[in-house]
Amino acid sequence: MSERLWELLADSFWKILLPGLTATIPLTVIAFSLAMVIAVAAALVQFAGVRGLRQLCRFYIWVFRGTPLLVQLFVVFYGLTRVGITIDPFPAAVLVFSLNEGAYCAEIIRAALESVPPGQLEAGYCVGMSYLQIMRRIILPQAMRTAFPSLSNSLIAMVKDTSLAANITVTEMFMATQRIVARTFEPLALYIEVGLIYLLFSTVLTKLQSVGEKKLNIYGKQAVRDAGN
Repeated sequence: MSERLWELLADSFWKILLPGLTATIPLTVIAFSLAMVIAVAAALVQFAGVRGLRQLCRFYIWVFRGTPLLVQLFVVFYGLTRVGITIDPFPAAVLVFSLNEGAYCAEIIRAALESVPPGQLEAGYCVGMSYLQIMRRIILPQAMRTAFPSLSNSLIAMVKDTSLAANITVTEMFMATQRIVARTFEPLALYIEVGLIYLLFSTVLTKLQSVGEKKLNIYGKQAVRDAGN
């Protein structure tokens, strides 16, 4: 580790971190937010057993869980140009990541919905609530508490998966690192550095996950006590 290498790492740190703050994090936040909307809708459709729509959701989940994320990125960004559809790199990445993550999260939420005792649904009907009211006020809040750890893990995984967006020219952290490596010929140190930055982001999210789980546990215990009273 020569003095020149330390200077290179110090200089490249901000050049790598800045794309992380302006591209990697926004890509993750936007894509995961859209993925959650897709996942909740797909999970509710499957839980309700809506004919036609249920089969459509199963087909969507089957396709996006069964094909590599990198292939999906290439199909949307490069492949669709053959049929006259051109999408800019960042929107293409958001589209693919949200659809891919939505498929996985839909299964997490569906399983969480099915873990809620059926008596909760029946109790809601007994007090005169509609199906949508029961889902919004009783079933879905309980299911989301159950699904929270798995959804948090999916979010952490997505932060790391955004490195694949470099393959469709999205200027995020990994692409910024590749450009510096091409100029300096120091792949080992620079790739370790970007790995540590990804680790930093993942560690922050892990800490937030821990805090969120504690808050949800406190909220759940309070809800049980209120119900008992």
